[in-house]
Amino acid sequence: MKLYPVAILAGGKATRLGSVTEKVPKSLVELAGEPFIAHQLRLLKHSGVFEVVICVWYYGEMIIDYVQDGVQFGLNVTYSFDGDIALGTAGAIRKALPLLSNNFFVLYGDSYLPCDYCSIQSSFESQGKQGLMTVYQNNGKWDSSNVEYLDGKLVSYDKRSQSLSTRHIDYGLGVFNRKVFDSLQENMAVDLEEIYKMLLQENELAAYEVSNRFYEIGSKNGLKELDRLLRYKE
Repeated sequence: MKLYPVAILAGGKATRLGSVTEKVPKSLVELAGEPFIAHQLRLLKHSGVFEVVICVWYYGEMIIDYVQDGVQFGLNVTYSFDGDIALGTAGAIRKALPLLSNNFFVLYGDSYLPCDYCSIQSSFESQGKQGLMTVYQNNGKWDSSNVEYLDGKLVSYDKRSQSLSTRHIDYGLGVFNRKVFDSLQENMAVDLEEIYKMLLQENELAAYEVSNRFYEIGSKNGLKELDRLLRYKE
């Protein structure tokens, strides 16, 4: 199967990491002797991905200088800059649409996800929705659960208000048809959470439950944990 291109959202300031990201973007924070994005891109290549679009803003030039055209990772990498202001996660995707195909994956720039991209893409195509959210039964262990998922369907999604029925979490990988973002106003800041909620309300959001846990570098604990994992793998 030829996989859709992957848009990586790597434009954020990563304020939760404090001094760690004062002089470098989160994607270039070192883990197991290399910038995080090197590990992330190699995992994408291993998963069968070939085309990657990196959405950048904060210290974006540093990411471009390091990754360049992606050939060192066996990938074809291009870039989309937010511009003078940060556009948010959905606004950044809207800006990157000219570089993306009709359907594409969206990956958070701080996520390391050992999952089956082929199965996720097949599920997106078979369910026939405009978007798909991958979910994982987290039970509040690795981060706050924010998804209610029952009988193979998404019931609710809310990052700010959890209940006993929210045992799953947004895994960090989505699939979308470009028309989801075509309607957004150009150069307007919009968060991807709003897009997911809109699609869920319109019954246009499919779900795919992932069995392997996620890893992230959005927190200092997450950084330490993934660093240990990557050092052990090597």
